[in-house]
Amino acid sequence: MDRKPAKPRISIVVLTYNRVDELLATLARLLALPDNPPIFVADNGSTDNTVARVNASFPEVRVVQCGGNLGAAGRNHAAACVETDYVAFCDDDTWWAPGSLERAVQLLDAWPRVGVLNARVAVGGNNATDPTCVAMRASPLVSDELPGPALIGYMAGACVFRTALFREVGGYESRLFIGGEEALVSLDVLAPGHAIVYCDQLTVHHHPSPARDSALRRRMLARNAAWTAWLRLPAREATSATLHAVRMFAQERTVVRDGIELVRGLGWAFRRRRVVPARVLNMRERVRVAEREVEVAARNAEANVAAQAQAEARRAPHNVDAQT
Repeated sequence: MDRKPAKPRISIVVLTYNRVDELLATLARLLALPDNPPIFVADNGSTDNTVARVNASFPEVRVVQCGGNLGAAGRNHAAACVETDYVAFCDDDTWWAPGSLERAVQLLDAWPRVGVLNARVAVGGNNATDPTCVAMRASPLVSDELPGPALIGYMAGACVFRTALFREVGGYESRLFIGGEEALVSLDVLAPGHAIVYCDQLTVHHHPSPARDSALRRRMLARNAAWTAWLRLPAREATSATLHAVRMFAQERTVVRDGIELVRGLGWAFRRRRVVPARVLNMRERVRVAEREVEVAARNAEANVAAQAQAEARRAPHNVDAQT
């Protein structure tokens, strides 16, 4: 008797916008995975013939057209089509390594408290671990009740969600567009008691696309951090994040344009304000303290190296005189 193929447990959602060549290369890698997961492309209104080329090259991939550039919220449209228990996210310049999705399913099945898994991100041809992942691995929120270090955030292009949880928190906020969009989702995942966990056993490869606007991203990160703070964090943190954003706009000489947009969004944030529980705030403080300790240790190490170099430089003339 022929057995019916097992129903897939996990799907992949790929976010893209006007990077069709990179997308096609990523899809080829994802389709070669042994898991054979359903793959959904969230196309943010690309104008480079993305939809037609994907349909022609990979008809088994479902392209979800978002009708415009929705930023991170484009993922919501594709995730709405997912029928599996779990959903793995990546971008058009990132892809999951063989074995990672199977392991993610095993972990989420075994650890019901875990809502989100963050993979190790291997960057470039030498597979160097992304610095953010190095910090995640050293999280002070280690717990024997979890399969890895607990986190207060995750990386949107290298994570696995419980599908029901992603829908429960509402996915990504469209007003944030892109840049730190995970912060608000993270707070809404942690608030009811779900855990976000870093897992070295999962790997996502990342070959960063050169098609990036770094200055724009920095400004959006600052703006979104301020809005997210007013949405979920105490007023002192929100005020600090707002002042940081204004300083960033001043450095970029966009303080009028970006400042006006920031202020206009504050009313929206105030109306939706819901401060997270003290338990989550305590987690954030523990992480901040650990990060400050690492920064202080790094500065002290640099200072020691500089002091040793100066001492050797002062001794050098005496050594020369002694030899002569």
